Amino acid sequence: MTNPILACPLCKAPLAPINNSLVCEAKHCFDRAKQGYWNLLSVQQKKSLDPGDNPLMVQARSAFLDLDHYQPLAAAIQHILADELQQINSAQILDMGCGEGYYTSQWQQNLPQHQFLGLDISKHAVKAATRRNRDISWLVASGANMPIADHSLDVLSVLFSRLMPEPFARALKDDALLILVWPSANHLVQLKQALYQDVKTSSYDPIAELNPLFSLQSEQQLNFDFILEQADHLQTLLLMTPHGQRINDDTKASLIQQLPITLSFSVNIGCFRKRAQPV
Repeated sequence: MTNPILACPLCKAPLAPINNSLVCEAKHCFDRAKQGYWNLLSVQQKKSLDPGDNPLMVQARSAFLDLDHYQPLAAAIQHILADELQQINSAQILDMGCGEGYYTSQWQQNLPQHQFLGLDISKHAVKAATRRNRDISWLVASGANMPIADHSLDVLSVLFSRLMPEPFARALKDDALLILVWPSANHLVQLKQALYQDVKTSSYDPIAELNPLFSLQSEQQLNFDFILEQADHLQTLLLMTPHGQRINDDTKASLIQQLPITLSFSVNIGCFRKRAQPV
């Protein structure tokens, strides 16, 4: 499925489908991968040979998310989308940092009248996403240089991903919605307490960081507990978070001995609108 709002990552001209490729007027050409996604990440935009999540992290994320412990978050965002888009027949929605597509796929399946795109810098994540849903335009691309036409998105969702206010504002229509999800201090706090002697409070303030270009329309906190009973489920959670790269085998074994373990899910969900910019 080719989305008409795609733009060349090299020159920003519109991309048009020709056979199994996307081509702009400057003749920059991008072939469709056999799995069905488009690789629009140019060599110049790569900071490493294989950016983003590696295959092991993607496999762990898929395995953990498929347990549906985080499904309430997918449902909460879906409710926001349905409310926002009830007056729009076919909205353009981009999930930036889509990973292996767990959330994006659910939204598309429940809101099939709209056009969904998923973007991630990890080709391994996007390959996994194509196996979930073929009705989404999956893109390997840079969030800082989104291959999206200016002012073309009705909604941009950013879950647990890096903030890039200027690219966000450039891609969104003037009356569009930015949905941002970030962890609260209590998110997985039991895990942090088990792993670290000193649990530091994050000073991350996305509302302040977005403030020059976006105004906060609403904010809510989503809180619930879930239980992990099996060692492999705990290990997949560790592998999909930064914590898994920071602990040794002894600490991991100690955690496994504590099973079953109850963990807190706690995130902030912010809805933002673009501020009017001086002409």
